Amino acid sequence: MKTISALLSTAALFATLGFVAPALSETMKPTVLLTEVDPVVLATGWRATDILGADVYNDAGDKIGKLEDMIITTSDTVPYVVVSVGGFLGMDAHHVVVAASALELIDKKLTLHGATKDSLKALPNFTFAS
Repeated sequence: MKTISALLSTAALFATLGFVAPALSETMKPTVLLTEVDPVVLATGWRATDILGADVYNDAGDKIGKLEDMIITTSDTVPYVVVSVGGFLGMDAHHVVVAASALELIDKKLTLHGATKDSLKALPNFTFAS
């Protein structure tokens, strides 16, 4: 009798696993989309460690600010940069946000075409949420 009861218990366990296992495998699908990249093209890009804290210049070669941070949102594919204008040692600086694509690396200088200190200070001040 014990053998039949053990056999029925084992069969019930396998039957239960038969229903649960497919459900578990469905919830464990990979959520990462892998993209193949060209390493030669990628090598010509900007490294965040190289540009964070870098000075930002205008077309005339005047220093107009400093690249403080980069922001990538979950709802937009455009990366943004935060540029600080004015201030002294990080105090009283005016922060503005521009699309990273507005910057161009010219002669090892980050250039923001058409910008001046005054035009950047005229933009709304950006305040970090956290």
